[in-house]
Amino acid sequence: MKPPQNDKLQYLTPHLSSPPLPSKSQQKSNPKRNRARTVSRSHPAIMPSPSLRLAVVGAGAAGLVAARELRREGHSPVVFERAAAVGGTWLYDAAPAAAAAAGDPLAAGAAHSSLYASLRTNLPREVMGFLDFPFASAEAGGGGDTRRFPGHDEVLRYLEEFARRFDLYGLVRFGTEVVRVRRDGGGGGGGRWAVTSRKLGEKGRREEEEEVYDAIVVCNGHYTEPRVAHIPGVETWAGKQMHSHNYRVPEPFHDQVVIIIGASASAVDISRDLAGVAKEVHVADRSAPACTCKRQPGYDNMWLHSMIDHAQEDGCVVFQDGSSIKADDDSAITVDDNCVDPLYKHVFPPEVAPHLSFIGLPWKVIPFPLFELQSKWVAGVLSGRVKLPSREEMMEDVKAFHSKMEARGWPKRYAHNFSDCQVAWRCFECQLPKF
Repeated sequence: MKPPQNDKLQYLTPHLSSPPLPSKSQQKSNPKRNRARTVSRSHPAIMPSPSLRLAVVGAGAAGLVAARELRREGHSPVVFERAAAVGGTWLYDAAPAAAAAAGDPLAAGAAHSSLYASLRTNLPREVMGFLDFPFASAEAGGGGDTRRFPGHDEVLRYLEEFARRFDLYGLVRFGTEVVRVRRDGGGGGGGRWAVTSRKLGEKGRREEEEEVYDAIVVCNGHYTEPRVAHIPGVETWAGKQMHSHNYRVPEPFHDQVVIIIGASASAVDISRDLAGVAKEVHVADRSAPACTCKRQPGYDNMWLHSMIDHAQEDGCVVFQDGSSIKADDDSAITVDDNCVDPLYKHVFPPEVAPHLSFIGLPWKVIPFPLFELQSKWVAGVLSGRVKLPSREEMMEDVKAFHSKMEARGWPKRYAHNFSDCQVAWRCFECQLPKF
């Protein structure tokens, strides 16, 4: 099944920049643009303000650029980051296996990040940077990785330099997680939010604090909470499971039979990583035809299968084509997708917009530039410079989007899959040159 293409769905937002208003003659000569600028004013938008106190959740790439854009717009952001450093998913934890072994290896929180040792970007460095802060090559002072598709440590260096260059470290509360967010009745008009955060004390004592903010910008990313596919019989299956979130290096799987559930980017990377040491690697792909069972080109120990039908107590896994594999103890790695709904243009929940927003939900994107544009939009809306449609219009837009997905047979897990559609999001409405 193919993901959405840009000639089928459009992802559009209000203008992020504030160019001079066109003259009456210009408006008449270009009625299409004039109509695009006309929005309903029935939505309770925030009035222009010199500064709003804002809570930003997460200090990864999205949280950092959101904090910068919010401050540029005149707001006062506070960034909550539960790790001890900036970087979010680009913070590498070399030994999550010990934490996972202490309890459920599929449990959330076993590791902060899903990075594995050999991970490299699947985008060239030319498009990895923010629009006004290029991702420099190693020769230009970017770090120690000269490759066009650099490793994860090079990306982390870039984000650390971005935070230093724009003086963002002072905005971040490290070692602090947000545990609750609720509407505060004292603000009126749906504005104020009470945020309860928890900081780990020096002696392990967890201290909670509640503060009130004008709005919340959520930038907590995709890759911290493991999501596990349901497989009939897995509860009594004799094999041992491990989520890709906790995978780091292939050596523990030496000479074993491993089954990987999923065939997206991380599953492909990990399957190739494992093929160098494992006895056999079997990849189950839900989009593959039911009769699929074929050896992968370039490997004598890797096969692609249709999705798993069920698991058996004796350790066997049965695929939809009827074939079966008996996996070893450390065997299954699962990869799954998710969707957040309803969101207007994947950023604003209509019922509480603009006081709650999400940065960085879309996937299969060129991420850092998209995060920056989303942040500019949110910052402009919160200052009153950019207007949103009414709640009713935003909900109609959300319903129309999902109706188009259903009519084309796209599963809900593709809701935030921008793919080629991101070009329309960035260039058409944002009035930026195509790149």
